[in-house]
Amino acid sequence: MHRVKTLPSYLMSRYKGWKETTFVENRDWFQRLAQEGQHPRAMAIACCDSRVAVTSVFGQQIGEIFVHRNIANLVPPYTPDGEHHGTAAAVEFAVKVLKVEHILVLGHSNCGGVRGCIDMCSGAAPELEQKESFIGRWLDVLRVGYERIGDIEDPALRQTALEKEGIQVSLENLLSYPFVAEAVDRAELSLHGLWAELADGDLEVFDGTVRRFVKS
Repeated sequence: MHRVKTLPSYLMSRYKGWKETTFVENRDWFQRLAQEGQHPRAMAIACCDSRVAVTSVFGQQIGEIFVHRNIANLVPPYTPDGEHHGTAAAVEFAVKVLKVEHILVLGHSNCGGVRGCIDMCSGAAPELEQKESFIGRWLDVLRVGYERIGDIEDPALRQTALEKEGIQVSLENLLSYPFVAEAVDRAELSLHGLWAELADGDLEVFDGTVRRFVKS
């Protein structure tokens, strides 16, 4: 453990600033969360990308949204094989224990994970095809989306198309989890797909009736 270092000074400084301002101003709310536990109404599955402001885009207080992040905001298909499945575990906890009413799959523009899938599937990133590549094996979830977007030649259009297709793939995979499908059928849970444009803050929402994204 000698390789584990203390926090960088800039992070410690920011923590102290937060503790002296935001925490003090909301002390009662933090104490209530600590004593009563969390009761979020929604779960958000978002990308790890540091530019995605999932904790602030909806203006929620701490404790109101159960957030899970991973590369390219993907949900793998239901695979009860006894192995380690972080995203599946988060979904199970949100639905079975927290009993959230909504699951949001939030994708975004200029996603590096989606770009990695394009490179891998087009042969431009052979290193991602290696069995030991954690990134590559995770992006296998998105291969079906890559196959769907066809032969879009323009790189920017192809990127955006796969970002949005990946959200649909994740929504479809969510319904392969029996406890999710059952909650949806009982009208206790609803699924939502969203795509955010980082540069201008626009948000598009997936309309399942017409199977396309529309600006909110």
